[in-house]
Amino acid sequence: MPPPQQMDLSGYHATFSDDFSSLSLNAQGAGARWITHTPWHGDFGDAIFADPSSGVFKSSPDGLEIIASKGTDGKWRSGLICSAWADNNPTAGFTQKYGYFEMTAKLPDGMGTWPAFWLIGSDKRTAAAEIDVVEYYGGFPRYFHTTEHVWVNGRNKYLRAFESEVPSGQLSAGFNQFGVLITPQTTSFYLNRREFWSTPTPPEYQQPMYILADLALGGGWPIAGLKSPIVMRIRDITVWQRDKPWD
Repeated sequence: MPPPQQMDLSGYHATFSDDFSSLSLNAQGAGARWITHTPWHGDFGDAIFADPSSGVFKSSPDGLEIIASKGTDGKWRSGLICSAWADNNPTAGFTQKYGYFEMTAKLPDGMGTWPAFWLIGSDKRTAAAEIDVVEYYGGFPRYFHTTEHVWVNGRNKYLRAFESEVPSGQLSAGFNQFGVLITPQTTSFYLNRREFWSTPTPPEYQQPMYILADLALGGGWPIAGLKSPIVMRIRDITVWQRDKPWD
C-alpha cells in the first residue's frame, strides 16, 4: 500500500484565517466573523447552543475555548461557530467554492462529548450539501468519523461515511489538524495533512461552502456521566484557495 498523500499547500494562498487571539462573535446576522448559531436556526444534541458569552466562548493562548457547562437548572449549554449568517446567499459571511479547509483543535473525550468541524453548501434551494470533516464521539477515543451528505427533503440522497482509527487518546492529548480538499473532481480528507480518504466530488459540492465548528453533546450517546465543564480548544481555522484557476 502506498504511503498516505501529504497535503502540499505550496500552490495555494490563504483566503480566511482566524487564530482567535481576539473573538469576533454575533448571535446572528452581519457584523462579526462568526455567528454562534446555525443560519437555519437549528440546535441539535443535548446542549443548548448559547449566544456569545465569556462562559461559553473564551480566547486563550491556545486559541478559542468552547466551554460546555451544566447550569443550576440541570441543563447543559455549549457553543457553535459558523462563518455565514444566511443560507442561499454566498455573500452573507465567508464562503468558498473549492479549496482546502482546515481546523487545528484539541477535542474533549468522555462518553457523550460530540465535537465536530463541518461545511455546508450555501445554496439550499433544491438540496443541502454537508461535509462532516470530523465528528468525534468522545466515548470511543480510538476513532473519529467523516461523513458526506446530500439532504433532499430531510432524507439522505447521498451518504458516504468513513471511520478512522487513531492511537487511543490522540485527539484529546494534543492538537491535530483536520482538513478537507474539495476540487471539481475529488473531495479528499486529511489528518495532520496526510490523506486518509478520497471520493468523487458530487455536483452538490461544487458551490460555495461555509464553515461550522461546535462542541455538541449526545449524538445518540448518554451524557449522564459527563462532568462540567468540558472544553474544546480550537487553535485556528484556515482556508486556502489554489493559485491557478480550477479546471
